[in-house]
Amino acid sequence: MQQLLRAFLAVYLAHLLTDFVFQTDRLVEQKRHGKPTAYLVHGVIYYLSTVVVAGFVLRGSLLSVRTHLVVAALTFVHLLIDLAKMLARKYPGWGGSWAYVGDQLLHFLTVGFAAWMLSPVQPFSELSAPFQEVRAIPNKFLAVPVIYLGVVFGGGYLIRFLIRSLAEGLKSHSPDRSSEQLQNAGLYIGWLERFLVVTALLLQSPATVGLILTAKSIARYPKFKSEAFAEYFLIGTLLSISMALLGGALLAKLIFGQLRVSG
Repeated sequence: MQQLLRAFLAVYLAHLLTDFVFQTDRLVEQKRHGKPTAYLVHGVIYYLSTVVVAGFVLRGSLLSVRTHLVVAALTFVHLLIDLAKMLARKYPGWGGSWAYVGDQLLHFLTVGFAAWMLSPVQPFSELSAPFQEVRAIPNKFLAVPVIYLGVVFGGGYLIRFLIRSLAEGLKSHSPDRSSEQLQNAGLYIGWLERFLVVTALLLQSPATVGLILTAKSIARYPKFKSEAFAEYFLIGTLLSISMALLGGALLAKLIFGQLRVSG
């Protein structure tokens, strides 16, 4: 079970790095337009990232033919899911947050199956055993970058999908480029915000979360005269902080065994 969990964390970490760190906006746009080279580049990055991370974490896997075959198959399935998501966006009702969640859920399941293939063969009945081994030192610290990347970057794109209608309303009130720049700035600020909140919970300093919210509110205060912006800001911030709190609480539970906070 220990080996299976370690394999899952390694492969999922590579997935998060490939989808949210190494994948540029330009590459996403090229994939959206169906350019084969974009999918090829994304696939190569995904394959290399997974092989390197798995080779670093799983002993002997870098030189294993089985590892390369499993990762190659996972890469192919990953690209098929990405292609299906891009095609689904052309049909009304298939885009937005649900498409994003479904896409990530499929990736999560395929990563889990690949991890099972990479780890020593175990009967499926053992997979229902309690995940107490997650607190083992090699695994719990491997979970740190997984949760950070998932909350900071994955959460950011999910929030963007969830409040897309508010963003479009904001553009209608301010059709110039300033509204688009504001949303992009909000995405980057959200990344930093969630990183700081998760870190604050790990450092057992919840008061820092209040300082982050205060600083963000002061910086945006002049914009609050617009009702559309106020709604956009409040909903986006609450979603962002909620995701960061959940991620920080989970990480604190994994590392400390309990969520400990002090004033």
